[in-house]
Amino acid sequence: MYRFLLTRQWVILTLVGLALIPTMIRLGFWQLHRHEHRVAQNQLIGDNLDAPPVAVGKLTAPGRTVPRDDTWRTVTATGTYDTAHEVVVRQRTGSDEQSIGYFVLTPLLLQDGRAVLVNRGWIPAGADLTRFPKVPAAPAGKVTVTGRLKADETTGNSGLKDKKGLPPRQVTLINSEQQAEKLSRPVLGGYIELTASSPKGTKQPQPVPVPNHSDIGPHMAYAIQWWLFSAGVPVGWVVLVRRERRDRAAQAAAPATPEKVPATATAD
Repeated sequence: MYRFLLTRQWVILTLVGLALIPTMIRLGFWQLHRHEHRVAQNQLIGDNLDAPPVAVGKLTAPGRTVPRDDTWRTVTATGTYDTAHEVVVRQRTGSDEQSIGYFVLTPLLLQDGRAVLVNRGWIPAGADLTRFPKVPAAPAGKVTVTGRLKADETTGNSGLKDKKGLPPRQVTLINSEQQAEKLSRPVLGGYIELTASSPKGTKQPQPVPVPNHSDIGPHMAYAIQWWLFSAGVPVGWVVLVRRERRDRAAQAAAPATPEKVPATATAD
C-alpha cells in the first residue's frame, strides 16, 4: 500500500524533509538568541541613560577598552577644545536616518593633561568631499561637556572598513588609539557622544539622537515562524503521502479500458 515510499522520488523528498526540520529549529533558536540579545541591550541602554552622571575619568583611561556595561553611561568632562586636531568622520547619517554627512570629532584637553574625544554632532556633507568641510566652531575657553560614553569603533564592531588615503582630517572610524597618535598627550579610551555643553556655543552640529531602546525588533516573530515551518514539514509530508496513496488507489480501481479491435475490411 505504501510501497511507493521506496521509490527514488519519495526517498529524496523524505530525506529533504528530515534535513529541513532540524535546520529550521536551529534557525528559530538563532532568532530567539538575537531577540534576547536585543532585549538585554535595550535594558542596558535604558539603565545606563537613567544612571546619574559621573566623571569620564572614573569609567575609562588611556588605552582602555570601554566595558560593555559602561557604554551609554552619562559622563561629564571639563577642559578646552583642541580644534587644531579636530577631524570629521565620513559617511554618517543625520537624525532623519537618510541624509549623509559627517560627525565632528574634537579632542577635549582635560585639566590633568589627558584628552578625551568628543563627538560634537552631525553636519551635512558639502559638494566637495575631498576637502575639509565648514565646521561650526567649538566653544572657546573652558567648557564642561555632558554626553554618552561610547566604546572605540573598529571594523569588527562597527562593520565599517577603515579606509586609508582619505583627505586630510577625515576618518572612517571614531577610535581613540588612532587619534592619540596625532596628539602629544594620553587619550582616554572610547569617546563622548555630546548631549549638553556649558557654554553651549552658537550654531553647533546637530546632536546625535538618543538611541531607540524600546524597539525589540522582529526576531521573536521570525523565531516562531521558523518553528511553525519546521512543524509544517511533517504535516505536509503526511498530506502528500495520503494524496499519493489515494491517487494510486483510485488509479488501481479504475476499470481497464478495452482494447479497440481494428475493423476488418469487407470484400467488394
